[in-house]
Amino acid sequence: QVQAVESGGGLVRPGGSLRLGCTISGLTFDSHAMAWFRQAPGKEREGVSCISWSGDNKYYADSVKGRFTISRDNSKNTHYLEMNMLKPEDTAMYYCAAADSCGIVTSGSWYYVITDFNYWGQGTQVTVSS
Repeated sequence: QVQAVESGGGLVRPGGSLRLGCTISGLTFDSHAMAWFRQAPGKEREGVSCISWSGDNKYYADSVKGRFTISRDNSKNTHYLEMNMLKPEDTAMYYCAAADSCGIVTSGSWYYVITDFNYWGQGTQVTVSS
């Protein structure tokens, strides 16, 4: 049985930083792309970032480029999201998920099919507020 567990959420002031982690067991971690999504109240779930199985390719939503960094440690079955310069609009429940691939980049923007992502974690809350 595949299990994904997120950690690292919390309350932070605007301009602050947080590091999220997601450990996945029960699947071949280094054969899957790993991603972060988020969902704010009343809004659809949206992709934040994705990293290829090798770590060579990284994808970001336009809204987080230059502020967030995704990484992975295949030896620990864990991937991370380093979030800097946080804004109130980053407030959401953050979820990790796995897929065969991250999607595509066209004209500098990342495009994905959310139904391609499986093995969702339970989420970790990130709140950015003064």
